[in-house]
Amino acid sequence: MSYALRFGFWKPLLVVCGLGPRRSWADIDPEVLHVRMGWAFRAHIDRPSIVRAVADSDQWAGIGVHGWRGRWLVNGAVSGIVTIEIDPPSKARVMGVPIRLHTLYVSFDDPEAFLAGLARSRVD
Repeated sequence: MSYALRFGFWKPLLVVCGLGPRRSWADIDPEVLHVRMGWAFRAHIDRPSIVRAVADSDQWAGIGVHGWRGRWLVNGAVSGIVTIEIDPPSKARVMGVPIRLHTLYVSFDDPEAFLAGLARSRVD
């Protein structure tokens, strides 16, 4: 199952930078959650490592890929954010550089559908 990331006001700039909707998504399969934002971010998270995933009600500032010390925000909009907690931490890449990932915040077009898909695939 594939889920679109949400893009807002800065979408044209992100498209020019190679981080637009055609190159950004999340895919759920029974064993791995794949998250990608263009050339800047890639993560392959083992499903059993996802200990919690919830819609985030906080307001976010900043668009793109940014983070530090295992907490990363991957977004094209400041709303529709889902928090994904990972234990044990997963490997990911930011601009090709390997990182450890224990919390991932992602903006989705339809966060509820993503969360439902994540829950469904865990049962199947």
